[in-house]
Amino acid sequence: MKLAVLTPNVTALAQPSADDIAELAERGYRSIIGNRPEGESEDQPAWAELEAAASAQGLEARHLPVVMGQITDEQIAEFRNALETLPKPIAVFCRSGTRAALLWALANQANLTVDERIAIAAKEGYDLEPFRQRLSRETDDAQA
Repeated sequence: MKLAVLTPNVTALAQPSADDIAELAERGYRSIIGNRPEGESEDQPAWAELEAAASAQGLEARHLPVVMGQITDEQIAEFRNALETLPKPIAVFCRSGTRAALLWALANQANLTVDERIAIAAKEGYDLEPFRQRLSRETDDAQA
């Protein structure tokens, strides 16, 4: 399981299995956020299975499914709220981790510049450059 540490409190990763949730707990994570809609692929574990695994390990679990290219301002606000309120550190995931990293970047416009967010994600293997315009718009909106 490859962990992409975006900040000391937020790590992105590809789809974990229920067994991986135990490893996350062993590594000290206290919460998970799943960003995949149910049934996105046939090999995807059901959210209920992951939520039960998290609960068994004492982790908080939040399901905030989003579709790439269709992320709404409300979903960004909900993700930001989860990052602010869930016990830390938090592991966020989707199929590959890119969507989770993008949500993190969209939710952090007040804290980091667009270039900083893109660079952090790139260092961890996620290319958010194609989303620069959206990330810039979020920054402009936050400063308005």
